[in-house]
Formats: sequence, structure tokens, C-alpha cells
Amino acid sequence: MQHFPILDRDSAPAQSQTLLDATAKTMGRVPNLFAVMAAAPGLLAGYQQLHQLVMENSFNATEKTVVWQTINLEHGCHYCVPAHAAIAAMLKVEPAIDQALRQRQPLPEPLASLQHFTQLMVQQRGQVSEQDVAQFLSAGYQPRQVLEIVQMIAQKVMSNYTNHLAQTPLDEAFKAFA
Repeated sequence: MQHFPILDRDSAPAQSQTLLDATAKTMGRVPNLFAVMAAAPGLLAGYQQLHQLVMENSFNATEKTVVWQTINLEHGCHYCVPAHAAIAAMLKVEPAIDQALRQRQPLPEPLASLQHFTQLMVQQRGQVSEQDVAQFLSAGYQPRQVLEIVQMIAQKVMSNYTNHLAQTPLDEAFKAFA
């Protein structure tokens, strides 16, 4: 969308320039999502900080992929679904997990419970029943992880909604996962 261009270091606000420089240094490039978010330095900084906190939460790489992709699919994010497929590959998540998520095929337990509870959280905007929480916990998850799903939904709202508004073009690096 013309209102939300892909910015670079020179066209981004000063407060975003150091964030873009750090991203280019650590990732070797600046993903289009970050280049769009750069127009709002607080959004870019908040998203990057939240991503770091998500990477440190108690879910393993496969569980993070289940939560991320479940949210991405529920939100219909054209950008984040292939981007997180690429991230899953980098994190060495079994490709069959991402394929099952994207094709809406059953997952093995306890991942199926994680997917179901995440879907409920998104669809019901956090207003799940005590029975839903108890069922999730009975699959072996902890109360902490209920709250970490909230954390990850917040992260994905930032990126999914930005991508919807901006119609962010898919990076070359993610096209193989589209």
C-alpha cells in the first residue's frame, strides 16, 4: 500500500536507523517487515524487543512454530506464514510440523493441544473458559505457558496487522516457503 513504503536507512526516521543497522548486522539484511515498521520507531523497537523475549520463553522451537503459525494462519497473514516457515527451517523444526499446520492437518499430542488452545485464544480474544485452560494444562503445559501464548499473540498482532495494512511484499529469502 502506498501509505506504508519499504524504508531504508536513509529514508527511515533517525530513531529507526540504528535499529535497521543492528538488524542488517545480525541478519545480513533488513526484512521488508522491519523496513515497513521503521516508519514508526516505537513499533519497530517494541516488535524487536518482544521477539527477543519470545525467543527466551519456555516453549521450544517446535512449540514456538506451532503457536506462531497458528496465529499467522488465523490472522491470514500472507507474509508471516512463509516467513515463519523459513524461521522454522532455520530453527531445525521438522518440516512435517509446518506442513501439517499450513495444510490444517492433525498434529501429534501435545502439539495438537497447543494448537487448539492457541486457536481458541485468538478466536475468542483471550476469553477462554476454565475448562479450556484445564484441558490445555492437562496436556502437560504450565500456567506460565498460557501467558506466554498471550505474549506471542501480542507479537503476531504487531506483525500480522502491519503486513495487512502495508501489503508487505515477501522477501526473496521467504519466497521458497510461500
